[in-house]
Amino acid sequence: MRSLSIFSSLCLLLLSACGSNDAGQSSENDVDAARNFIRAALDGQYKDAQSLIVADSVNQQYLDAFATNYRERMSGEDKRGYRESSINIHDIRSINDSVTIVHYSNSYKKTQDSLKVVRQNNNWLVDLKYSFAPADTTQR
Repeated sequence: MRSLSIFSSLCLLLLSACGSNDAGQSSENDVDAARNFIRAALDGQYKDAQSLIVADSVNQQYLDAFATNYRERMSGEDKRGYRESSINIHDIRSINDSVTIVHYSNSYKKTQDSLKVVRQNNNWLVDLKYSFAPADTTQR
């Protein structure tokens, strides 16, 4: 009887691990990193999103501003709309083996935007500075 209880506990543990959220973990590739970041941001999960950005002060400031806007200024209707929206990838452009630009929108607001995803120490991370830099025809 005790072995059945241990077996049941192990099964529950394995099932819960299989259903865990990937946003707090590293991404498998550039597009996966962009998708994980976008999903975390749309869901208002900025702690998860933080693990998916390049760790520097400028990126942190941008993310903090997004989180503050989400918490303090966004209506409940908009929050729900973003959480329920799907991600639409419009274009993926590999600049080189370590940099990719992903053009996307979401089904709620439909405005196209872009993210720069970079590989650092074998991890794919979002660099928010690209999204707010002045337009540069060589990078966009």
